[in-house]
Amino acid sequence: MSKVERTLVIVKPDAVTRGLMGEVLNRFERKGLKIVAAKFTHLTEELLNEHYAHIKDKPFFPGVLKFMTSAPSLAFVLEGKNVVQAARQMAGSTDASEALPGTIRGDFALSIQQNVVHISEDLENAEKEIKNFFKESDFFDYHRADLTALYAADEL
Repeated sequence: MSKVERTLVIVKPDAVTRGLMGEVLNRFERKGLKIVAAKFTHLTEELLNEHYAHIKDKPFFPGVLKFMTSAPSLAFVLEGKNVVQAARQMAGSTDASEALPGTIRGDFALSIQQNVVHISEDLENAEKEIKNFFKESDFFDYHRADLTALYAADEL
């Protein structure tokens, strides 16, 4: 099989308080992506300052911080072939008003900030973000029973 990738997904406080965690997890699992680490947690300002360092100086950042600490979040790591691209396509546009129906944000989000999920932007960011949220002992390896139904024999 092609190189297996990993990406970070955060189910944001708006989705947690609306009872959408299971729906989000279910969509990724139905796609065939493997959840290899998960953590239900209240994100700290320290972690968020590091995670959102690229927007820390923006005037809207205090609102992001307030929102992301308003309730717990579910952080998890997905693993699979082309997982970064697949997960981002499934999430839809960051701007909920532009997210297509059938995507997570298109079906459940109403704003840019409260847009249900964070997905790593690319492989480089995924590696960095995963290390900020998880340590190696948090990961589990297991065999998905449907692997042969998901990939052609020459991809395994």
